[in-house]
Order: sequence, then C-alpha cells, then structure tokens
Amino acid sequence: MPKVLSLRLFRNNDNIFDMTTIEIKGTTRSEFGKKGSKLDRSNGLVPAVMYGGDDVVHFTVTPASVKNLVYTPDFKIAEIDLDGKHYKAILKSAQFHPVSDQLLHIDFLKLIEKTPIKVEVPLRFKGSSPGVKLGGKLIQQIRKIKIKTTPEFLVDELKADISKLDLGQALRVREVTVPKGVEILNNAATPVALIEIPRALKAAAAAEAKAADKGPKKKK
Repeated sequence: MPKVLSLRLFRNNDNIFDMTTIEIKGTTRSEFGKKGSKLDRSNGLVPAVMYGGDDVVHFTVTPASVKNLVYTPDFKIAEIDLDGKHYKAILKSAQFHPVSDQLLHIDFLKLIEKTPIKVEVPLRFKGSSPGVKLGGKLIQQIRKIKIKTTPEFLVDELKADISKLDLGQALRVREVTVPKGVEILNNAATPVALIEIPRALKAAAAAEAKAADKGPKKKK
C-alpha cells in the first residue's frame, strides 16, 4: 500500500506549507515506445513519465502505489523515489482503458522551486447560507478551480464563503478567497454556486402574490 504522509514542501519567508503527500516508489524504464509499454502492463506495472526541468524521466509504478493519488477528489503531492533519488511532483494526467478502466499511463510534473505551474484544486465552501436555512438548495457549479502559482505558494484547495448567499443568489469566481501567491485562471464572472429555490417555495410565493392582488382595493 502507498504510504501517506504530511510533507513540508518548501520554505518561503519562514512560512512552512504542509501538503498531503503520497510516497511512490518507481523503477526507471529501459525500453520505451508501445512495445515497452505493453510489456510493462503485462507485468502488472503502469508506465509513467515525469516532465519538468531539463530532463524527461521515464519509469514504472505499481497500480497500488498510485491508487490514493489517482482515485481521489483531493489534491495531493507525489514524493517519487527512483533508484534512491527523490522528486516532488504533481499528477498532470492519467489515461484509462475505455472498456476495463485499467490505468494505462500517468504523466507527472516535477515541482521546481519558484517555477510557475498551472493546476486544478478542489473548491470547497465555508459558512452557512441564509438561503439554505430558508429551504433553498445549494448547487455547486464548479468542483475544481484552475490556478497559477509556484510550489512555494501551492495550496490543496480554495474556499468560497457562502454565509451571505440568499435564495436565488449566485456566488462567482471573483468572490472566491485567493491566498497570497495564487492566481485564479477561471473567468471571474463564472458562477461557482447558487441557492436554488425549491418548487414548493416558488408555489407558495406565487400563491401569496396572487392573494395580495385579489385583496380588497381602496375606494377612490
């Protein structure tokens, strides 16, 4: 099973950023191309490539070692051990078989201090919505948000405050809390959440408005 640990990633102005990290042990590949990949898969291994810096590193991992990195909605760091040399990286993409869903290939991006990266991190909410308290339903429009940052300022999630969100109102990207050193790349006007008004509340409001219209009129 892959080892999960909390790793102190980079030091920046005496600030330490702790990220959830998956420890992965890989084996350097000697044969590339389709033939080599097919042989690796037949041996129960997953071909992988790590980009970043001057070198492109080809290696294999076991499916079990990357399970907690690939099959999760959370953002995590990979600590990759290749022949005793350690790399910090993020998962860039994973390819699966269209029928069996077997993991076929993984791309990693090596983290290099002060080098900008673009990643998607989960968007989560904080606070309690007044609209929800009145019977509305919170609808999340965006579950992941794209950011640009450097490893020193990398975060594993962003948060949006819904404590002022009333019935029928929407929260947009521009209102998401942005930490220091992080830039959001999504369109600022894109809705990330809204409070949907249930049919029962709409019907009650319509009935109330109709009753008010039919009420006694003042004599001229």
